[in-house]
Amino acid sequence: MTEPSATPPPVSRRRLLGYAGAGAAVGAAGFAGGIGAARATDGPHGEGVDRYAFHGTHQAGIVTPAQDRLHFAAFDVTATSRAELLLLLKAWTAAAAAMTQGRPVGGGVPLPYDAPPGDTGEAAGLPPGRLTLTFGFGPSLFRDADGKDRFGIADRQPAALRRLPHFPADALQEQRSDGDLCVQACADDPQVAVHAIRNLSRIAFGSAALRWSQLGFGRTSSTSTSQATPRNLFGFKDGTANLKAEEPKAVDEHVWVGQGDDDGAAWLADGSFLVARRINMMIETWDRTSLREQETLVGRDRHVGAPLSGGTEFTEPDLSLKGNDGQPLVAMSSHVRLAHPTQNNGVRMLRRGYNFTDGNDDLGRLDAGLFFIAYVRDPATQYIPMQTRLSRDDGLMEYLRHTGSGLFAVPPGVRKGGFLGDTLLT
Repeated sequence: MTEPSATPPPVSRRRLLGYAGAGAAVGAAGFAGGIGAARATDGPHGEGVDRYAFHGTHQAGIVTPAQDRLHFAAFDVTATSRAELLLLLKAWTAAAAAMTQGRPVGGGVPLPYDAPPGDTGEAAGLPPGRLTLTFGFGPSLFRDADGKDRFGIADRQPAALRRLPHFPADALQEQRSDGDLCVQACADDPQVAVHAIRNLSRIAFGSAALRWSQLGFGRTSSTSTSQATPRNLFGFKDGTANLKAEEPKAVDEHVWVGQGDDDGAAWLADGSFLVARRINMMIETWDRTSLREQETLVGRDRHVGAPLSGGTEFTEPDLSLKGNDGQPLVAMSSHVRLAHPTQNNGVRMLRRGYNFTDGNDDLGRLDAGLFFIAYVRDPATQYIPMQTRLSRDDGLMEYLRHTGSGLFAVPPGVRKGGFLGDTLLT
């Protein structure tokens, strides 16, 4: 699901509802067979693309060029049987396949007037917005708090799928952490992303309940070389050294779970692990900090994004270079140094973070920061050791507070005729 759609385009929400409103008594399949003029120009890295294929080897929304908006949601499963869980995932599969192609849930055919509509309707008339929906399974889907096997899948729980440990600077809020299922909805239009989560929540009624969610804007990393490096709310370029879709060998090494990685969880091959962290930034304190101190803490200059050891944005930092005072130009406690692969046994991760602002807190300070999302092949050897070190030694931690957390196993993509998680549940 990582490639732009190469199939004939499905009918758009606008056109389908337009036909329906005119009283055309034909089904969605009939419309799809007759529409061909609205096809997007599918560039290799997202240029000119208005939708991404839903089916494929990997789920879309991982190496897919990062869109501008996010609605992330975590759910608690209330279904009590494996059959009910299967029905939910199959229903989500059908809805996701439709929405990512710009079609309304349920085909958009008007229902009896006295019945609730199959689609909530607020995205009618909007383009697909390059919507991607990426699904994950939390450790609590496999075993409850008492260790009980909930759906007969406990013996297939990946060894690395455990609740993330408590890191030194964590101030986690239970109401913003964990979950049985997660959905990452990314799109260029916030209404398209919100529409997707709203409809998935509606479909899940009686089988799963929304546990927590997070809206995001302004992606804070680039996942393609076709994208400029964005800035976070501290004003610095973020994700300069992020893994890119154009590095397939590195992505294979650091992102996709391989055959043989975990004999007990072979179903996860071609999937990944998603780390979610809600990180509040102490904006007001940062804004009273000198530029010299800000750049020292980050390890890059703010304007160009170049490492303090010199060069341009994409110059590799020279961590050994010292200044006239004999001290490293890239400080020992700087974020760039501590996060660099050479300081972390060569591991890398693919980040898809977003800025967020949720109003203000009780003291009138901005409730804002970074919603960090990263995809890794093995959280036990990639994310956890790095975050342990950062939370202990990174000078930036004085300005950060981690308030939400979650780890999810992301199954491989859906093959045509299959459904989300079918490699696990069938």
